[in-house]
Amino acid sequence: MKLLLKSATIVQPGSKHHLKKRDILIEKGIIKKIAATISTPGVKTLSLKNLHVSEGWFDSSTSFGEPGFEERETLENGLKTAGLSGFTAVAVNANTNPVVDSKSDIKFLQSKVPQTAVDVYPVGALTQGSNGNDLAELYDMQQEGAVSFYDYQKPIKNANLLKIALQYAQNFNGLVQSFPLEPAVAKNGVANEEVAATKLGLKGIPALSEELQITRDLYLLEYSGGKLHIPTISTEKSVQLIKEAKKKGLQVSCSVNVAHLYLTDAALETFDTNYKLMPPLRTERDRKALLKGLKDGIIDGVTSDHNPIDVEHKRAEFDNALFGSIGLESCFGALLKVCDLETAIKGLTGLKVVFGLTPTPIEEGGKANITLYNPKEEWVFKEKDILSTSNNSAFLSQSLNGKVYGVINNDQLLLNE
Repeated sequence: MKLLLKSATIVQPGSKHHLKKRDILIEKGIIKKIAATISTPGVKTLSLKNLHVSEGWFDSSTSFGEPGFEERETLENGLKTAGLSGFTAVAVNANTNPVVDSKSDIKFLQSKVPQTAVDVYPVGALTQGSNGNDLAELYDMQQEGAVSFYDYQKPIKNANLLKIALQYAQNFNGLVQSFPLEPAVAKNGVANEEVAATKLGLKGIPALSEELQITRDLYLLEYSGGKLHIPTISTEKSVQLIKEAKKKGLQVSCSVNVAHLYLTDAALETFDTNYKLMPPLRTERDRKALLKGLKDGIIDGVTSDHNPIDVEHKRAEFDNALFGSIGLESCFGALLKVCDLETAIKGLTGLKVVFGLTPTPIEEGGKANITLYNPKEEWVFKEKDILSTSNNSAFLSQSLNGKVYGVINNDQLLLNE
């Protein structure tokens, strides 16, 4: 493919091209030239309104269903959705049926991945069957391509098991994830334990349940060493705990779901199960603390935590509905609504290093791994904007800012119509 991007504003802090309009010539997947003006007759030219470009974005937590839950989302459609949402790389969770917990499962998953503009990085289960009892084949899975180990949204109850996992994974520089929830404290809660849940008569999940687990995990990390990633934190205290751990020099990282940066538990007043998330939506104070944590670099990156759920398991009584929302399509627009552009791009690329991906800055001679977007377009997210197979979006009818044009990666161009 030979392609010329015209008048693209490059958003890349630290680069000599940062916030400058440039023409970008791409040949066979490589950036051949960056200049104020490039003239190449006969070459396919892409000229889009207020075009901005950044290094390709990475989502560290996506669930696509396949194998086992194809009615929720297939890999093929999930990856297309990711690309059209601006992501050139995604980490795919192990919460399938069967659970991805062995070398052969990783190999099977990779054999099912279509050749697209989106790179797939499998996440292997931390324990066999994600049942929390015995460690899965961590080393073998990493050798086959797993970038991390995580029992998706399932807390590790056994502290000794997490300690052993952290110690063992050091032998091959493995990244262990631990979901921040103390189940005995959370019990059967379905919403944040605060005023909103009390008014609505919903069982509460206290912030304490998250903070206790993070405190325990950080003590274990300090004792055992290793690398620990805490996915989708949601409270003010959690940010503070991770800030203190980083000051100590611990190898800890964390992410935040974009929904927790945009929404609060005030949204629950309609009893719409699309707002039933795990962790639950928290208070305005928590939301502001998470935003500050992202801007200050305490939170390493943002995830859509894309989790398609079929209608039967979502359109039910609030107590009985499954947790989760799709999020790829709305991620950029929601993020840019609550923070500045540079913070947004940092949030969408910051987890690459954490998960062992090689950064791909926009520079001559480098790989063309690029996200294209217009950061100024304001719009309302509606059902017609959903690209996923499932419709369980917490962002329906929400006002967003910034629209994705598409991506360039693997010598392919994927554009929204």
